[in-house]
Amino acid sequence: MSLNRILSPEEPFIVAEIAQNHDGSLGMCHAYIDSLADAGVDAIKFQTHIAAAESTLDEPFRIKFSEQDATRYDYWRRMEFTEEQWAGLKSHADARGIIFLSTPFSAAAVALLDRIGTPAWKVGSGDVMADNMLSPIMATGKPLIVSTGMSSWTEIDGMVARLLDSAARFALMQSTSKYPTPLNEVGLNVLDEMRRRYSCRVGLSDHSGTPTAAMLALARGFGLIEVHATFDRRMFGPDVAASLTIDEIKGLVRFAREMREIDLNPLNKDEMAERLETQKSLFGRSVALMRDRPSGYKLQPEDLTPKKPGGGIPWSERMRVVGKILGRDVSANRLLRQEDIE
Repeated sequence: MSLNRILSPEEPFIVAEIAQNHDGSLGMCHAYIDSLADAGVDAIKFQTHIAAAESTLDEPFRIKFSEQDATRYDYWRRMEFTEEQWAGLKSHADARGIIFLSTPFSAAAVALLDRIGTPAWKVGSGDVMADNMLSPIMATGKPLIVSTGMSSWTEIDGMVARLLDSAARFALMQSTSKYPTPLNEVGLNVLDEMRRRYSCRVGLSDHSGTPTAAMLALARGFGLIEVHATFDRRMFGPDVAASLTIDEIKGLVRFAREMREIDLNPLNKDEMAERLETQKSLFGRSVALMRDRPSGYKLQPEDLTPKKPGGGIPWSERMRVVGKILGRDVSANRLLRQEDIE
């Protein structure tokens, strides 16, 4: 799959974010790759955590939810995979024809992902100002997808200026860093403002846990979409409530493709009317009689009624048969024909 589709505003590009929904299971990660490839997503995105490079024992839980992790640091350690395992996930995604992405959360994670050949970068909302990560990311020359969920307009202006100065190829994502995000805080209006301010592709990274916001963004012309994925909302993990099920993501992909099919094929009404002439005739109305009339009968306006199909004497021309004499018996269960009239 071409990387150009990430930054091209013409085509929808759907990213399924796994985040921590694998709960540290490598097998679960591979299962997500297969399921989401079957669902038709363009890319699957993970998060690459290296506890020693990212966290300390002083970091609190976002939510104290885990019975097996005493600290946030322990939790990040459980979310780690080896470089070989990350390379295996990328190879699996490549084989299934979807783009492998992973958000790095440390400079060490950037280096690891670069070594395994990640083709593009996703920069999380919390790291848009982290120079120790942005500098090596930009130095690779690979495309960036940058979330702005915690950023002010001033901060985004500064980041975009830096990206432009480095000639980076990038897209910006509106997001709200709440999990799940209430619908009244999704901020689709921000997409319009971003498109007005910056010369780049703009998209939505959504954490609402419902397809509605993503579908609305697509319908408004913002085709770069990221949503969290889970096998089931009864699964364990801090990101599950902000996620869509595989079936919901499949529906979102179908919506994006069908919407593009419609948009790429504007309708010419006159041309379509011409192509539907046969259909038009079937659904049209012709002159028929209200009741059976015998040969020699003089037709009156009240004798006439419009009936299907078209193709007979047009109902619009009914007055030209008024006062005419029938040359044969005519039944009410068929159209009146020109040869019925003397």
